[in-house]
Amino acid sequence: MLDALAAGGDAIVGRAIGWCAINSGSRNLAGLEAMAEPLATAMGEIGPVERIKLSDTQEVAADGAIRSVSTSAALRLRVRPEAPVQIALTGHYDTVYPAETRFRDVATRADGALHGPGIADMKGGISVMLAALAAFETHPLAGRIGYTALLSPDEETGSLASAPLLAELGAAAHVGMTYEPALADGTLVSGRKGSGNFHIRITGRAAHAGRDFDSGRNAILAAARIGLALGALNGRREGVTVNVARIDGGAPLNQVPDVAVLRFNARLPDNEAEAWLMAGIAEALKEAGGAEGRGDGIAAELHGGITRKPKPFVPAQQALFEKVRETGALIGQTIAWAPSGGVCEGNNLFAAGLPGIDTLGVRGGDIHSEREFAWGESFLERARLSALLLAKLADGSIDGPALREALNAR
Repeated sequence: MLDALAAGGDAIVGRAIGWCAINSGSRNLAGLEAMAEPLATAMGEIGPVERIKLSDTQEVAADGAIRSVSTSAALRLRVRPEAPVQIALTGHYDTVYPAETRFRDVATRADGALHGPGIADMKGGISVMLAALAAFETHPLAGRIGYTALLSPDEETGSLASAPLLAELGAAAHVGMTYEPALADGTLVSGRKGSGNFHIRITGRAAHAGRDFDSGRNAILAAARIGLALGALNGRREGVTVNVARIDGGAPLNQVPDVAVLRFNARLPDNEAEAWLMAGIAEALKEAGGAEGRGDGIAAELHGGITRKPKPFVPAQQALFEKVRETGALIGQTIAWAPSGGVCEGNNLFAAGLPGIDTLGVRGGDIHSEREFAWGESFLERARLSALLLAKLADGSIDGPALREALNAR
């Protein structure tokens, strides 16, 4: 099995490079649909593929309007769903690069790294996943496990539309394997914080800035007051951070602005911190009217919420990581891990009671920037690791059902 992977190592890299040439930014619907075609073809070489239409989600636009957002279909591959041991594999085919980006091609840097949009996060990871699955199908014990591979189109915007599918998948499997990039040296992510994106829609009262200033209620100032109160939450509870990222809205300079949208992200280390955070947000909203008591005519509506629960490094997770370390050692790979404040689909799967590793993709770095890169040799390296992990799950060396039971007994 591993020898067969080695023989096709260049193809694993080559198809990822080809996929990167298709812009599939999270809001580029045409690009996402174009990207789904070669992915569905590659998945179809392993087993039957479903295209699952996702429900529209809502967003607060810059002008304060509530608008529906459509996305492309999720792609789902199911093999041996009747098997007693089930593995969930996930990845996403959207990227952070919009349709108008100039960052479009993959090049090789002077140091040999591949540099391009999505090469690490995570078109490279998807290529690794599918290569490992195809190789595993040649293993004599492949029939002992079943698996579902789900590729979503909206991970970079919080997995709002694909969240129900992820929850369903996490509830039905025994071990999760997600293909976010590892760190450049191969380090895996162990524990993760939880995350939420919030949007506060603030409405005031428009007025002429010269003739009728006192009758106006300034939505921009209200947003600023709320933002300062949110910022003051930082440092008050261990591990909780609130990042006030943007204020949209405004008006001509001779008009009191009556609409603003304040956007912020929050990270939290554990589920217990969520109640504290939400109470702090509620207090911050009270600042909309200001200390002078001019809240008359100002309204603030909270949208969004915690979309990914924390993923702590609990004993069941530690046991799984030790098995991954042992498996890597068999093929000369040194496996290490460290916590991260970042989030991914692994958070969603863990919230559904699924133990898992969520950085099984390529080794790379500088993701979410035009410096994004991946090491070409890591494609084969990581495909070999995943294929061997699947083999160990099939022969019982890694006991998937016991790991899930241990996680949910805590």
